[in-house]
Amino acid sequence: MTPFLGELIGTFLLVLLGNGVVANVVLNKSKGNNSGWLTIAAGWGIALFVGVYAVAASSGAHLNPAVSIGLAAAGKFSWGDVPLYAVGQTLGAMLGALIVWITYRQHFDQTTDPDAQLAAFCTGPAIRSPFDNLVTEAVCTFVLVFGIMLIVSPHASLGALDALPVALLLFGIGLSLGGPTGFAANPARDLGPRIMHAILPIANKRDSDWGYALIPVIGPTIGGLVAAVVFNML
Repeated sequence: MTPFLGELIGTFLLVLLGNGVVANVVLNKSKGNNSGWLTIAAGWGIALFVGVYAVAASSGAHLNPAVSIGLAAAGKFSWGDVPLYAVGQTLGAMLGALIVWITYRQHFDQTTDPDAQLAAFCTGPAIRSPFDNLVTEAVCTFVLVFGIMLIVSPHASLGALDALPVALLLFGIGLSLGGPTGFAANPARDLGPRIMHAILPIANKRDSDWGYALIPVIGPTIGGLVAAVVFNML
């Protein structure tokens, strides 16, 4: 498997299971409806475990442009490979969102709240404040990327089982820091599904909130870069 295909498949699995758990919780008449934030955070942690474990051998399992950028800034990844990885990640996220929509299509149609429909694709702020939302996304992603760099360091690495502490890290971020913005912490995870929301024929849907769309792209990118700087300083 090529690194490009690895990133596409890994991010596909991440978004399929991650957005899938959100759809299960927020969409009407789903058996998981209203099961809460703990379910969502745990589901995203498991989704990351599956995605990372599945493709770590082929691509390193970044599954996130902010991770690729952070590793490149830290000197652990080639800048020349960042665009290829980012494209694969975004396409994988789009495909994952498409399969979630196919799986839950009837439930999207039964959900009259357009904000809930959008939430099953991409993130949005609990309190809309662009600067604060940007800071929150940067903080979430800093913790994610800095934690990943420490977890996979030669002195701490568990090999393939690095996927487990990375998954627990995302689970913890969701529980502790995810409330203000929904912890995108990943430009591809947010942008790819947002594009699919705009394209797909969903009954009663709202606009795709493009006015907010740059926040979960720029914030995580900043967080990944700051994580690289701090890691290298240490």
